[in-house]
Amino acid sequence: MKVSLTIDDDYLETKVTIESPELDDSVQGILDFIKGQDTEFLVGKDDDMQHILKPVDIHYFHTEKDGVVAVTASGSFKLKEKLYELEGILPSNKFIRLSKSVIANLHEMSRFEASFNGTLCVYFKSGAKEYVSRTYVNSIKESLKMNRRKSE
Repeated sequence: MKVSLTIDDDYLETKVTIESPELDDSVQGILDFIKGQDTEFLVGKDDDMQHILKPVDIHYFHTEKDGVVAVTASGSFKLKEKLYELEGILPSNKFIRLSKSVIANLHEMSRFEASFNGTLCVYFKSGAKEYVSRTYVNSIKESLKMNRRKSE
């Protein structure tokens, strides 16, 4: 991998260009790192209080009738962001879509349980559980394989 850096005070903003023959794990890691730099915290609402939430502390996000909720060890917090917006700003090596209504932190999952209809039940370290729809089962398996390779 070649790296090129040009620093010039004529530039008005920072621009990152990646040229690659394919989107492999190393390129995805760079993209996730850059994306993660923008998302240091999210703001969640609990009654009248605004709370600063670090993405690493969030177990999962899910939709309710009136918006998106972030679930942490200290409680549930309503967010202004939509689920698809969160999916775009959170690093894909740490957060994964489980269904149309849930995005989970991979590092907060503890185990899976397969069901007879092809779905999975995900259990979190907190004891909570969510279901993975069949549409997302293969992408979760791929994410777990990629993360396992990185840790070996």
